[in-house]
Amino acid sequence: MSQIPSLAKVYQDYFHIGAAVNTKTIDTSEQLLSTHFNSITAENDMKFELVHPQKELYTFENADKLVAFAKKHNMNMRGHTLVWHNQTTDWVFQDGDKPASRELILERMKQHIDTVVGRYKGDIYCWDVVNEVIDDKNGQFLRDSKWLNQVGEDFIAKAFHFAHEADPNALLFYNDYNESTPEKRDKIVKLIKGLKADGVPIHGMGLQAHWNLNTATLDHIKAAIEAYAALDLVLHITEMDISVFDFEDERKDLLAPTAEMLDKQAERYDQIFSLFREYKDVVKSVTFWGAAEDYTWLDYFPVVGRKNWPFVFDEKHQPKESFWKIVNF
Repeated sequence: MSQIPSLAKVYQDYFHIGAAVNTKTIDTSEQLLSTHFNSITAENDMKFELVHPQKELYTFENADKLVAFAKKHNMNMRGHTLVWHNQTTDWVFQDGDKPASRELILERMKQHIDTVVGRYKGDIYCWDVVNEVIDDKNGQFLRDSKWLNQVGEDFIAKAFHFAHEADPNALLFYNDYNESTPEKRDKIVKLIKGLKADGVPIHGMGLQAHWNLNTATLDHIKAAIEAYAALDLVLHITEMDISVFDFEDERKDLLAPTAEMLDKQAERYDQIFSLFREYKDVVKSVTFWGAAEDYTWLDYFPVVGRKNWPFVFDEKHQPKESFWKIVNF
């Protein structure tokens, strides 16, 4: 890859370039990752159900491997994620055969955060503390969840306070998708304004950036960046991919992306990275939710049996037109 510029080096004066990884991809993509990325995020291996599957059991083996990989290659490591409605083990919300009390759930939350954040203190520089608590539906503010129903709205603030106590030096983020959709953006702004007004230690906004060839629009992305930056937050693009399919598109017939798709995707990456560069004073990290197209979470999701091609490196780890668009500026 000597003739191919390093993506991370091209952007060294702008922001970190990250990839979501797992214990398989750090092996299959080690050369690609070490050449082009200077930050990694655990795709799943630090989520509650994987590191804390039982009340008295923590399973850190996979997460430890990822942290060791980051150290080996002198990469930054983002922590993902501490409190989420999904992939949280059922025992957290149960007390024997009855629902656990608010006090018991908060005690368990604190113990989990103390243990996980404490283990990686000094190795993980920032955490997605709370993930996806804003509802997508019009007129609905917070997502219906066991955290909300059994603890109350302040479970969000409690998580940030516990994380800050566990590692006072870590940057703490709220993380969400559809973050550039105007109505959801405004609800996220409302949430964060409220947290900051109450003195909650929140430092950053994570824009997941799961976009496609048509959405989010550039105007919406720009407006979202400005709205979150106005809250005096660091912004990270945390889970970026550009699907070649619109969300409503359920086709399964393509064995490879069309030339039109690749051209449109390259144009999108070009425009979006140009926008990120424009806001380099507030956008400090851009992480793809994967590294190359031999493995992507969008394969077979949301349409079973369908491959997707959302990144700038193809299935053979070679740069696509999208890559050249974002390095030649």
